[in-house]
Amino acid sequence: MSILSLTPSHPLTLHSHAHFSPSPFPMSILRRLNLNFTNLRLRRRFATVSAAVRQDTTVWTPLPLSEIEPAAESLFHIAIDVSDAPDLATSHTRAGQYLQLKVGDSPKPSFLAIASPPKLAIKRGVFEFLVKSVEGSTAEALCALKKGDVVELSQVMGNGFDISRIEPPEKFGTVLVFATGSGISPIRSLIESGFGAGKRSDVRLYYGARNLQRMAYQDRFKDWESSGVKIVPVLSQPDDSWTGESGFVQAAFTRAKEISNPLSTGAVLCGQKQMTEEVTSILVADGVSVEKILKNF
Repeated sequence: MSILSLTPSHPLTLHSHAHFSPSPFPMSILRRLNLNFTNLRLRRRFATVSAAVRQDTTVWTPLPLSEIEPAAESLFHIAIDVSDAPDLATSHTRAGQYLQLKVGDSPKPSFLAIASPPKLAIKRGVFEFLVKSVEGSTAEALCALKKGDVVELSQVMGNGFDISRIEPPEKFGTVLVFATGSGISPIRSLIESGFGAGKRSDVRLYYGARNLQRMAYQDRFKDWESSGVKIVPVLSQPDDSWTGESGFVQAAFTRAKEISNPLSTGAVLCGQKQMTEEVTSILVADGVSVEKILKNF
């Protein structure tokens, strides 16, 4: 007989426990599972509310663009006047820090590393950025603006590069610096803020880009080298006239190596995730302490 034909007058009623399998779990366990599920839903709801509250606490400061110009193919040099926001300007204390930037009504802000050294904000009242224009992003909208247009900046965020971990310079004579693409941004801030490159015996910057047209800050190379930084450009897709290092940054470093003393070696990394992970593995395998490998995120 189909269960649909059961009625209260029939001997096989729905109240006859003999014909239905009881739950395999005791009631105490079922209550506990139900309580845990309820708690999980409450925690998720609380986490969502907490995230919204945290987002709402961001302080946004409207500020004008003082400069915008191409820095390389798909990359733009952008300067923002922060002279009317002294608290914001002085909060940039270490190379490698970053902030959020909003353009107009864009719902999603961009995270941008500050490319200028901290002293520039105090001296000239400006934050400088190297921005990659990505189609459909806030960064693309930013790169389409012109001088005088207003954007919104959040507070300065992050701990930046903790250079104290590779000091004094006399003890950590070798510092290997790695950057790819727009990851050169906070590296510029580091070099130009002065981290004792001239006092170290071996400071090398392995800087990767697709080609020379996509390599920003070439006009600064001479000054960087005069401060004690040896620059090793690495092109992944060079033209036939290129005679320097080619391929990926991590491969170029593997070919060169030349780590005389791992215990007195530090490193600074910023850029593509695969590069930072592989370079870290290479350095650690060669005896460099992971505590001496600095990243800004």
